Amino acid sequence: MRTTVPRRRARRTLAGAGAAVVLLAGAATGCSSGGSGEQGGERGAQSAPRWNTKPTSIAAVGDSITRGFDACSVLADCPEVSWATGNDPAVHSLAARLLGDAEVPARSWNYAVTGSRMADLPAQLAGAAAHKPDLVTVMVGSNDACRPTASSMTPVAEFRSGFEKAIADLRAASPASQMYVSSVPDLQRLWEQGKDLPMVRQIWKLGICQSMLADPLSAASGATARREQVRARVVEYNEVLREVCGKDPLCRYDGGAVFQYPFAADQLSRWDWFHPGKDGQARLAELAHRQVTAAESPR
Repeated sequence: MRTTVPRRRARRTLAGAGAAVVLLAGAATGCSSGGSGEQGGERGAQSAPRWNTKPTSIAAVGDSITRGFDACSVLADCPEVSWATGNDPAVHSLAARLLGDAEVPARSWNYAVTGSRMADLPAQLAGAAAHKPDLVTVMVGSNDACRPTASSMTPVAEFRSGFEKAIADLRAASPASQMYVSSVPDLQRLWEQGKDLPMVRQIWKLGICQSMLADPLSAASGATARREQVRARVVEYNEVLREVCGKDPLCRYDGGAVFQYPFAADQLSRWDWFHPGKDGQARLAELAHRQVTAAESPR
């Protein structure tokens, strides 16, 4: 039997309507099934957070390094030379490089506290989050390893849970803030820079990082094992920073840049030969700027 012209038109009309429904359904779901089409992939990429290489406000959290401790005078903070937010031209801090010297006082804040450990990070981030900064710099962990004894170092699991809580708290208070996370410096390398200087050994006896620096010239198996234990713990802390930061699309770990940096004696404080001096702070600022402004996160 032949199909009449009206019936063929009706079938074409129904087929067209069905195709329209399919197209509309695909548009509504954004092609999330991963089937055909680049359009859904493009939309997914557009909706994912993207790293801003030109933040316009910066808050810093962490410990004595970010406070510029012992960089200007003995046993004193010197935030003006901080690698993160300082205004000393000799350092040319991360804030100065990103914002310009004139904007540093109004658009950057330093909440780091000398002596801080990972457990202190959430409170510092709470203060930083109040400004809703584009970028938060984090440098913490040295004091978790620098303890009176190696056995009193912060356990890795505790370090991890503290960092996870800190990030979760920041996300709740300031969801759009990016985080730049510095690796913990290689404390053993710092020991190597000063151990052969008699004056430095006397200063270290005052109580600086005894887990690493006690009996600095001892080659006994116990002293050597202790120093290796501290270095191994720092490596573990850095792995925690890398893993936890890597789960947050707006968090960028430095890829171990600070840990791997070969600090020389002339880049350390002339008062304790352990904390960064002005030149050391400038190198930290340079490393951070390179990482923050990179198109891709370091591997």
